[in-house]
Amino acid sequence: MMWNWQQPDWPNFTYDSAALEPLEKQFLLLSGQFLGARKHIGANERDTLKIELISDEAVKTSQIEGEILNRDSVQSSLRQQFGLGIERPGVKPQERGISKMMVGLYRGFAEPLTDKTIFDWHAMLLGGDGSSQVPGSFRTHPEPMQVVSGPDYKRIVHFEGPPSPRVPDEMQRFIAWFNNTAPGGKNLLPALTRAGIVHLYFVCIHPFEDGNGRIGRALAEKSLAQNFGQPSLIALAYTIERRRKDYYAALERNNKRNEITDWLTYFAGTVLEAQTNTIDRVDFYVAKAKFYERLRGKLNERQSKAIARMFQEGIDGFKGGLSAENYIAITQASRATATRDLQDLVEKRALTSTGQRRHTRYHLKLSDRQ
Repeated sequence: MMWNWQQPDWPNFTYDSAALEPLEKQFLLLSGQFLGARKHIGANERDTLKIELISDEAVKTSQIEGEILNRDSVQSSLRQQFGLGIERPGVKPQERGISKMMVGLYRGFAEPLTDKTIFDWHAMLLGGDGSSQVPGSFRTHPEPMQVVSGPDYKRIVHFEGPPSPRVPDEMQRFIAWFNNTAPGGKNLLPALTRAGIVHLYFVCIHPFEDGNGRIGRALAEKSLAQNFGQPSLIALAYTIERRRKDYYAALERNNKRNEITDWLTYFAGTVLEAQTNTIDRVDFYVAKAKFYERLRGKLNERQSKAIARMFQEGIDGFKGGLSAENYIAITQASRATATRDLQDLVEKRALTSTGQRRHTRYHLKLSDRQ
């Protein structure tokens, strides 16, 4: 089997640009919708929205790799990084590291890519993981860099990266290509096309022992932000994590050849879905602000705690809706108190209810149409 980097045309990726044109147009349209939705948020509230969106990306890009982070800790670290508060005690190095990387991505999106940028991100991600890997340096081991699954007796090799001695030259060529295809570069590429190639190109070089996926997705977001002209705040990792198997399958389908129309159409569709998710989440945040304004001073401590917990579930809410048992678990209230509190929340138009008796489920009422 030959991998794409072993082909004579590597890394001259080819694709059907006509197949991507309608997707590129849709990207521009949704970008305009995002800016329109964001205008409805006051300047003082934009920092809070920024923290929420970036923290979700930080948590989800780590979750794709099987690393579970505490969202509140990530948010606390982000606030400290942005100068919006003091980091709370107990934040783990991994949570602080991903926060630093995301803030660096947000603030430095327009800057040209350098090997220092990539090394710094890698050191932030891996600086506190306790592994033998040297943070902020390319892999050097003589063994093949393989992505594998399954037990030793039935191991499946999904991909093998270029030998370690080739990595520095491959990365210099990648960095030059990244900057040449950016706005103002010699070979400007459309937004979705460029971001898709960025991600595939980088992960196929696989320059590090660990952290390649997270850095590859960050580079795709940097690429999109450069073409967009401002930090995109796009829910890319959030969207990929929802269909993680499809993501890995698409990467595997496209690591053995350099004709990548299939990958680019997949990735473009994912970005468009991510844009829609981002717009929906901005709308959700606006509705959340209006919800709290409407009910200011009308909720008791138990109700406030339960409502806050419901909002933490995000757009999808509790699977199947909030039950009385959920409410009791969150507030430690008695069953009789929980029943009274929930009925009161329905009467105050904070919640809607469906079902009857023990099958009753509650949902946030965020609009008059509910």
